[in-house]
Formats: sequence, structure tokens, C-alpha cells
Amino acid sequence: MAQMRRNKQDADKAALGMHVAVELIMESETERLEFDIVSDKDADFAKGFLGVGTPLAKAILGQPGNTTVPYQVDEIKSVRIVEVSLSRTKPPKDTQSRREEVIRKAVERSDRTNAVIFASSFSGKWGDYDPTGFTDEEDKP
Repeated sequence: MAQMRRNKQDADKAALGMHVAVELIMESETERLEFDIVSDKDADFAKGFLGVGTPLAKAILGQPGNTTVPYQVDEIKSVRIVEVSLSRTKPPKDTQSRREEVIRKAVERSDRTNAVIFASSFSGKWGDYDPTGFTDEEDKP
């Protein structure tokens, strides 16, 4: 990821290429999260990389540390930016290909499910379809 030039005024604002610690503020509790803001193609929240196009990133972008902004999602009422610093890590280069593979597998599973549903509901004059012929590769011993 290319480092963007920043002036001192922008050094502590949530932006692409920054590491951010936030507290999600709910009615009865708070939850602390830390992540690096990255491009959407490099996003992998489970590994600590939040895509710039996500609702949370959009809510905090351009905001300095020690700021609270409205963020109403489910039980969350607002988000407080605890700390902002330059990111010291880079997202894995294969993030996009891993995401595409997960999507490909999900589409395959969906297609198999649709075929089974069709087969189990179809009855024709030449005989019924046998849905037992459709199995997940993952289900085979």
C-alpha cells in the first residue's frame, strides 16, 4: 500500500492507511476495536483490515482521535475514536483471491441446493429426479 503524504494537521485523523482504535458505545456497555483502514479490495475485518467503504469507516473518516460520532447500528449508538496512528502492517496480497474463492464455493453450494430442491419437487411422466445424486464434495468421506 502506498503511503500518502500527510501534513501535521491530518496526522491524527482516521483515513486510508491509518491504524484506528475505537470504542463502540452501546446502552449498557462499550466494545473496543482496533483496525487498519484499507481499500475495499484489501479488506479483511477478521484480520484487522477495515474497508474504506464500510459504514463504520465512512462514519469515522476525517475525524481526529478523542472524537465521538453518531453511529446507530443495532444496539450501537455512537463510536468514539480513541487513537489514530499510521498503520504499521500491510494486508495480505491474496485477500481478494481468497474472497473470490469463498464466493465461488458459496455459488456452487447454492447451485447444488437449487438442483436438489428442483429434483425433490419434480415429478414427470418419464420418472422422478433422484436428488441423492447431488452431494457436496465436503460431505464425501
